Amino acid sequence: MKVGVYYSNSDVRVEQLPVPQIGPGEFLLRVEASGICGSDVLEWYRKKTAPRVLGHEVAGTVERVGPDVSGIYEGDRVFVSHHVPCNSCKYCLAGQHTACETLHSTNFDPGGFAQFVRVPQLQADRGTFKLPDGMSCEQAVFIEPLACVLRAQRLCRIGPGRSILVLGAGVSGLLHLLLARARGAGPVAAVDPDAKRRDAAIRFGANAAVEPVGDLAESLADTCGTAKFDTVVVCTGALSAFEAAFRLVDRAGVVCAFATPSPGQAVQLELSRFWRSGLSLVTSYAAAPSDLAEALSLIDSGIIPVDGLITHRLPLDRIQEGFQLVCKGGEALKVIILPQAAE
Repeated sequence: MKVGVYYSNSDVRVEQLPVPQIGPGEFLLRVEASGICGSDVLEWYRKKTAPRVLGHEVAGTVERVGPDVSGIYEGDRVFVSHHVPCNSCKYCLAGQHTACETLHSTNFDPGGFAQFVRVPQLQADRGTFKLPDGMSCEQAVFIEPLACVLRAQRLCRIGPGRSILVLGAGVSGLLHLLLARARGAGPVAAVDPDAKRRDAAIRFGANAAVEPVGDLAESLADTCGTAKFDTVVVCTGALSAFEAAFRLVDRAGVVCAFATPSPGQAVQLELSRFWRSGLSLVTSYAAAPSDLAEALSLIDSGIIPVDGLITHRLPLDRIQEGFQLVCKGGEALKVIILPQAAE
């Protein structure tokens, strides 16, 4: 079978691997759609484990089912989560599933940028979600990233009447805008250096989208009526974005680190202001099974419309082009690899 093997952002090769063999409790997934995530192009994060087959935003059709698998049948259309928790450690029992060591260590074989994937027993048991008849595999690619956004917004207590500022209007930032709007938050604003992404932010629900130049507080006050926000979500690893977030969060507000700078980069934090003003700094990584189930429902119902976020669909043979598009940014939003498509 064909796979896309990651060596670096500029070196993603189409290679051949044997179709994985499945064992008891496992199934073989025919991958129909696999999204390129922003984390897939974080070289500091990915190169240390290269070469490897990446891809974790995956949907497809069950090709073959091993013994002792219940409730999953050949021909089922499913989304599968690459990370699943144990549900029995102290973190899971406290509702902190994304801190679970099992969640951090589970994955597919070999990875979502492949024509077929072996789904291990744990993912088959608690990380597989059947797709409703009206949901395409391309739409299902958004279940995992939307679930991550759901978890972050729950931690940040985003809801009706709460203002939100999103720094970075890539796919994650736009999903934050869509979900915040759906939850009745407002005003909602975005900051991004790219004009096309600012335009996208407006299309997907922002009251204002400004360039990160000059006096940001003044620009935001002029365009959406407030210079301070109840929640500021950082969807970029740029240090300047974190510095801006700390300036633009309102008293009793929350700064959410949805992205992170590279290791070794330090962010200066005036802790005395956080102490005096009742501010919170929240980090959010990954999603729990309940978040995935809710994300599936929101997409299926049309509450979170995701089709407009897809800008490119490419066969596996053009995966290097897909990585270049995501690295470049601009008008490229969600790039989906279609492993079964002809070149």
